[in-house]
Amino acid sequence: MTEAAIHPDSGQAKAAAQPHAYMGAGGEAVDWMKIFLGFGGMVIGQFMAMLDIQIVASSLVQIQAGIGATADEISWVQTIYLLAEVVIMPLTAYLTKMWGTRSFYVIAVVGFIVTSVAVGLSSSVGMMIFFRALQGVFAGAMIPPIFATAMTVFPPDKRITANVIVGLIVTLAPTVGPTLGGHLTEALNWRWLFFINVPVGALVIFLVGRYGDFDKGDPSLSKGIDWWGLGLMTVFLLSMQYVLEEGNDEGWFEADLILWLTVTAALTGVAFIWRQLAYRQPIVSLTPFRDRNFTLGIIMTFISGASLFGGTFLLPIFLGQIRGFSSAEVGTTMLVSGLSMFLSAPLAGRLVRMVDARISMVVGFALAAWAIQLGVRVTDEWGFREFFVLQAVRGFGTMIAMIASQQMAVSTLPVSAMKDASGLINLVRNVAGAIGLALLSTILTHQAAVHYADLASAVSIANPQSTAMFDGLVQMMTAGGMADPEGGARKAFSMMMHRQASTLSFGDAFGVLAMGCWVAAALAFFARPGRPGAAPANTEAH
Repeated sequence: MTEAAIHPDSGQAKAAAQPHAYMGAGGEAVDWMKIFLGFGGMVIGQFMAMLDIQIVASSLVQIQAGIGATADEISWVQTIYLLAEVVIMPLTAYLTKMWGTRSFYVIAVVGFIVTSVAVGLSSSVGMMIFFRALQGVFAGAMIPPIFATAMTVFPPDKRITANVIVGLIVTLAPTVGPTLGGHLTEALNWRWLFFINVPVGALVIFLVGRYGDFDKGDPSLSKGIDWWGLGLMTVFLLSMQYVLEEGNDEGWFEADLILWLTVTAALTGVAFIWRQLAYRQPIVSLTPFRDRNFTLGIIMTFISGASLFGGTFLLPIFLGQIRGFSSAEVGTTMLVSGLSMFLSAPLAGRLVRMVDARISMVVGFALAAWAIQLGVRVTDEWGFREFFVLQAVRGFGTMIAMIASQQMAVSTLPVSAMKDASGLINLVRNVAGAIGLALLSTILTHQAAVHYADLASAVSIANPQSTAMFDGLVQMMTAGGMADPEGGARKAFSMMMHRQASTLSFGDAFGVLAMGCWVAAALAFFARPGRPGAAPANTEAH
């Protein structure tokens, strides 16, 4: 279906007589009900794919016991999914052009269902990791096409609404994943985390297969595939993602594997970019980066992605490690972010539609920065009530910033570049999440050690406050009948300092996240001015 067929200049009377039809330039009627049903199927598919990133987070202990995995091995259930997902994302534009969106999406969903069942039936950690990797490949293929479809199939006045739906899925799915996963495991068992994809996937196949005839494929693209470029991209993304996922646990460049994979990622990354710029038929088109708004939009998407995933990463760890919350309590607290994003989505979409995207981005990032900055003053007594404002305002600001960033990124691009742009935007968002988590993990580890050293140096016999606290602990241990009250008091005192140092490190991490959002708010002023809710240019890419 072409852009001209969807945005006609005539046929208004006949369209008015048919509520769900719109006349194309060639006289054919476009059935909007079918388009909405097909697009709705893709929305459900994207939600399912993104939900599976975090749905296992609250059930890793049960999965570990079920397949007999070690603590190190079970972490790969999440890591391998993300590694595989990142590799396929840039390829989706090329593959949808070659096969057509409907055929490509249905194949991806069928593969996702089959591999989900295989993961659920896994009896060993090796089997689970293998099928989880394949599941990640098909999941990564299901995420980018929806944004490209929203920007090419719908007319300009409906694109903001479609963009809001996409933004809502991106923000809501990772937030509710752990909560939904915990309840599924408790009600049934951990294998249903994967079996649940079967009925949902069947619905997606029906809707997209029957109503998702959005475009036609170009089989000629199967000739001259850039296999060298594909190989370089795969090595580059896998190496980079592994370094980001495992670097902090391995001590970064102190580990030879991390060091050499970093070098490999740098070399193959440069070679891959050169190959895509030089080859006649690149598998990943980099031409959207010629547009200043797209480049700035990508930077904004990167920062909003880091803010989204970073906040979702910090809060559960703090609540679990510092406050000792149960999985259910953590899930309940985290639902504030999800509900805030869900409820604010219509308002965010209206704001982006009414005002210049630059204003929306400044407002969104400023709100997110202000809210996250509240966490700088976090104490070890913070819980649901103290985090409520932080989560609610951060969720609202992040939703506005993400929708406005995506809208600005494509506002001056030709429609022919939408599929390439969509793959790049989704890739950058996922990589931003990985980089954000790696940076925050490093901050937590490093700053906790720094704060502990500072606290330890401040504790001395000359300090009456610490002396009084230590004496009080000794008295408690003596009253409790402990054989070595002074030894027990020293251990308890050290644990208290570790707890305080960890709490201070969380404040530092929140500060870094807030700083990134303030920088993004400032960068928004460098974008080209655009009309509120501006549609992409209907021209061909040069």
